[in-house]
Amino acid sequence: MPTALLSEKRFNEWRQMIDINIMGVLNGIAAVLPIMQKKQSGQIVTTDSVAGHVVFQQGTVYCGTKFVVRAIMEGLRQEERESNIRSTLISPGTVDTERHTTINDPERRAWVVNLQRTDGLKASDVADAVVYAIGTPESAAVNEVIIRPTKQVG
Repeated sequence: MPTALLSEKRFNEWRQMIDINIMGVLNGIAAVLPIMQKKQSGQIVTTDSVAGHVVFQQGTVYCGTKFVVRAIMEGLRQEERESNIRSTLISPGTVDTERHTTINDPERRAWVVNLQRTDGLKASDVADAVVYAIGTPESAAVNEVIIRPTKQVG
């Protein structure tokens, strides 16, 4: 999750975010979709971010990639509903992870680390949301879950 103002023109970071956040999801879908179509059943779960719902300064490109993932998953839902393939998007807010290691600005990195450690969700909180979504009967599709720390502002 590299962060920077657009005016900093961090082309390599932009490309990396597009390749990981968008192409990673598309490649995952492409790998499993033919099998699920053949079985007429399945569920594709991907993690997104609250950043796919709320844009924050210095995160414009990151947020943009997350908005794209939302669109991809909604398109998948519409395209594959007759095949009984469910799509689920899990959008966590701040989670205590290692994502701060990709932030180049030391001041911003320190702020994110502090936020994650003091108010961030645990990975197990997000995992519980996934378990809930995949535990629903095939006749019900949990398409989107937004899970934030109680104290998170955006």
